[in-house]
Amino acid sequence: MRNIAILTFITLDGVMQAPSRPDEDRSGNFERGGWATPYWNGVMEQVHKEAMSEPYDMLFGRKTYDLFAGHWPDAAGDPVADMMNAASKYVVTSRPDNLSWKHSHAISGDIARKISDLKLEDGPILQIHGSWELIQFLLAHDLIDEFRLWTFPVVAGSGKRLFEKPAKPETLKLAKSEPCANGVVMSIYRRG
Repeated sequence: MRNIAILTFITLDGVMQAPSRPDEDRSGNFERGGWATPYWNGVMEQVHKEAMSEPYDMLFGRKTYDLFAGHWPDAAGDPVADMMNAASKYVVTSRPDNLSWKHSHAISGDIARKISDLKLEDGPILQIHGSWELIQFLLAHDLIDEFRLWTFPVVAGSGKRLFEKPAKPETLKLAKSEPCANGVVMSIYRRG
């Protein structure tokens, strides 16, 4: 059996939309894209050390898959890229065509059941990077086991939030927390 862990960059007010680029996701007239980029130094080293140095597979929504597939296959030779390129990538999509990134597999139909079945298989942890819509679905179906959050000292004001809809009340266990020198704080929470 394996767990599902989200790896998410969020602002102090809980926004996770478009951390990397201004044009990454402008839905809802979001104009604050790229809010995390001034903080990458230190953060990406910590992300690699704490969340991406052990084997993992990836679970994506289609939009995030397309963003990643447009970059990482061409970055071979970089240790992070090599791990991502070697990982199995499971993509929740209604368009299973054009999953050209090596080791990609479409998930459609009864998504909750298929992801539950995937968790029952042997294999490494399933990580979700970004994929806001997929995270909302998994939260609603109680399928997330671990929250790997990097909280940035930024207030976005509006945008897609990690907990967009009221979440089921529960208590999580803090497994690890560590600040970066630039004010970003890593917090890893697990279900108790």
